[in-house]
Amino acid sequence: VAVTGVPVRDAATVMLVRDGAAGLEVFMVRRSLRLVFAGGAHVFPGGAVEAVDENLEAWSVGRTDADASATLGLARGGLAFWVAAVRECFEEAGFLLAVDADGDLVRLDAPATAERFSQHRRAVASAQSTLAEVCAAEGLRLAVDGMHYVSRWITPEGAPRRFDTRFFVCAAPERQTPLHDASETIAHEWVRPSDMLHRYTGGAVDLMLPTQRSLQWLQERDSASAVLEAASGAAPEGRYQRG
Repeated sequence: VAVTGVPVRDAATVMLVRDGAAGLEVFMVRRSLRLVFAGGAHVFPGGAVEAVDENLEAWSVGRTDADASATLGLARGGLAFWVAAVRECFEEAGFLLAVDADGDLVRLDAPATAERFSQHRRAVASAQSTLAEVCAAEGLRLAVDGMHYVSRWITPEGAPRRFDTRFFVCAAPERQTPLHDASETIAHEWVRPSDMLHRYTGGAVDLMLPTQRSLQWLQERDSASAVLEAASGAAPEGRYQRG
């Protein structure tokens, strides 16, 4: 707990990247104007780590809690950050980073499948179901192996909400269509990092410092594969938001 008395909550954010017609693109949502924390800002999907994100190693592919914790410099519980990123991405954007028994990313392009998973999404978002229950029902496991840890940001003291956020990057799943949740987020788009930064400098959008820095990091790469290689090739440096 900070001196101000505002607790610092663990959180996770994921940058979904793809190769667009004009180059690298990243998926972003706009937060609802009514939210206390970063209302109206353009962000990557993410949110607080919850109790339901813990102890899901059995439902995760290619990354143990020990591995995840070591990557984040924690004694235990690190995998929950990856799981939280998957859950928030599903809740806020409609993307599900999960694989079937053959190891293929789940396809949600068939109308009946899309509707079924929309119901799953609403149930998870309203805490009527969990990712583990969705995986059990659909024969899936969470594709945490393709999500790479990039950076860490801590909200400065004095903010109404404070988070210790781990940023991840992942290739966007194909055969899935994004849809913002219309509750915490009010819009979504695929955008080139340089274009979003240009809009920010022109005053057209609001970006928090961690988002700005992450976009600057992304724009140094020209493809999704280059981003993933950069993220997986070396241990990330911790970055802290001091205000």
